Amino acid sequence: MNESVLTLTMSSACTLGQSRVHRTTTLQDGHVRNNESTFLIFTKKMEFKDLNLSEQTLAALTKKWFIAPSPIQEKVIPLLLQGKKNVIGQAATGTGKTAAFGIPLIEKLTPGGKVQALILAPTRELATQIAEEIDSLQGNKGLKVMAIYGKQSYELQHRALKRGIDILVGTPGRIMDHVNRKTLILKDISYFILDEADEMLDMGFIDDIETIFKETNPDKKVLLFSATMSKDILKIAKKYIGEYELIEIENKDTTGENTDQAYFEVQERDKFELLRRIMDTEAGFYGIIFCHTKADVDGLVSRLNDEWYSAEGLHGDLAQKQREHFLQRFKDKKVNILVATDIAARWIDVNDVTHVINYAIPQNAERYTHRIGRTGRAGKEGTAITFITPREYSKMSYIKKVNKVDIKKGVIPDIKWVIEKKKDRLKESIQGVLEKESHKNYVEIADKLIENSDPRDVVAALLKMHYESDFDQSKYRDIVEQTRENRFASKSGSWGQTRLFVALGRREWYTGRSLLEMITKESGVEGRDIDDLKMMDDFSFISVSPSNAEKITEAFANKIINGKKAIINRAKESDWGSNRWGDRWPRKSFGEKSAYPRRDWDRPSYPRKEFGEKKTYGDRSSYPKKEFWEKKSFWAKKDFWTKKSFWPSSTHVEKKDFWSKKTFGDKKDFWNKKSFWDYAPRKSFKK
Repeated sequence: MNESVLTLTMSSACTLGQSRVHRTTTLQDGHVRNNESTFLIFTKKMEFKDLNLSEQTLAALTKKWFIAPSPIQEKVIPLLLQGKKNVIGQAATGTGKTAAFGIPLIEKLTPGGKVQALILAPTRELATQIAEEIDSLQGNKGLKVMAIYGKQSYELQHRALKRGIDILVGTPGRIMDHVNRKTLILKDISYFILDEADEMLDMGFIDDIETIFKETNPDKKVLLFSATMSKDILKIAKKYIGEYELIEIENKDTTGENTDQAYFEVQERDKFELLRRIMDTEAGFYGIIFCHTKADVDGLVSRLNDEWYSAEGLHGDLAQKQREHFLQRFKDKKVNILVATDIAARWIDVNDVTHVINYAIPQNAERYTHRIGRTGRAGKEGTAITFITPREYSKMSYIKKVNKVDIKKGVIPDIKWVIEKKKDRLKESIQGVLEKESHKNYVEIADKLIENSDPRDVVAALLKMHYESDFDQSKYRDIVEQTRENRFASKSGSWGQTRLFVALGRREWYTGRSLLEMITKESGVEGRDIDDLKMMDDFSFISVSPSNAEKITEAFANKIINGKKAIINRAKESDWGSNRWGDRWPRKSFGEKSAYPRRDWDRPSYPRKEFGEKKTYGDRSSYPKKEFWEKKSFWAKKDFWTKKSFWPSSTHVEKKDFWSKKTFGDKKDFWNKKSFWDYAPRKSFKK
């Protein structure tokens, strides 16, 4: 009799990894035969408890929901626990490198009151995050972990170092300052760790690192971790580390398996409008938006807050307390939008980020990877969106090629579709309230509202009061979608727009500003939607989107201004200034040579004056040329020394001696003057 055997129980299967379908049948003679079946045999995946960690550390890992190590942790942790070799680890950002060296430090070190491990990080944000992560992994072991960096009080840091620190995390500059002041002694450290080494080299910290390295214990273990492995890093390893074990984790998908990636090609002026549409259509948007410069961050945050979005900015010009405060507000989800520069791309460690939006395209493929690595983490899905202008299309193609990933072009959300999505979300929210029955306190007032009115009208009135602006289509402006045909757009960006002729100019005492104000007032089109204004004496031109062009032409169909009918209609191709290629001739199709009229045909012919036959060069009369050597020699001139002396002997007059000058007489001695009493008394005028 045959009996089927299930190789694993379901209770043990829940903790195992990959599976394959297999069935075995045990025969009476004990042999096993394969059959088609649905029984599962699981291959076990390593867990933290298989790494011989202490119960205290395992409890801390379980509290953080860390069950299985990542590939870099699986390979590095056993090596560091053995403590025999120096280690260089290469893995992409977001793969758990901090825990890879932090867990062994917790296992190997004991509280001792002196610095036993030094960790260098390129920025304050990363140093703070490393210290917080290690502190959260140690449980109740009692190791003192501290981060020190610039713009903190030296006195506070010095007092903390005197009290005793076991694991010190810091930036190279501040560590150097304490070493120079003799407030930090590194002769007894057991571990020297460089995190994000490639970034530190890019930021120019190589000299500081070498100086700090020379101050450390020569018998220490050196650990170096980096997202990339450049020649400069290997050169440092060869110079300072000696023998080491290189751990490289192959990243099959450098841009994230769980991240949907797309790009939108729009003009620079349309980026903010596109950003609004994306955020308004996505339920539970919780994202990071990256810009190039600090000014861009501040400007975008200001515009978002003006539109009643909840946003904070993060860049290098902010004080440390401000940066920590804004980042903590984002982590606590008090704001759902964080706008940041590239300096924050690698060191923002926030869970549950749904979107990363590259408002400005990254400078290179590596930056792109670091930015979008903030979403799609821990098995959760994320979305990465990049905004590009037509001029940046080639850069986007390069990023796709280097990262070997297919980034699809997104379709710009239509205004009506955005409004419908917002209405659907409102319906879902109301349905959720009804299901939870959290509206019972408002039933009494609802009954009073519908006593003398139609319930549908009451609901409609409430919606109008609270959601009128949300469902107003005029709040959104048109976006010109870029295609292959108009990718070679002009700098003014007039492609895809309608050129309008305005029969008003400077002679009617209009300025550019007053003309725009008049058009916006009469048509309702906002001034920011009007581009490329050109004013002449008797007329003007503007560029607007097709829908706004209809609004303007309809608004001015029968308008009379200053006794003159203000005709505004579509400009013809032959109108002056209607294209970018010139002010006189219409633009031809791409690749066709422009046909300009020949000037000679338009000019009247004048009789040409004959000047006679020109002489050839050889017939010209030649002038006798003196030979150079026939000139009198320079030395033929009179010898310089033969010149007569300034005092010729015949006329030489002997100079009189200076002291032989006549004197002007003997001066009378001052003291020989008559005394006051030697003068005769004055005559008195009194009688």
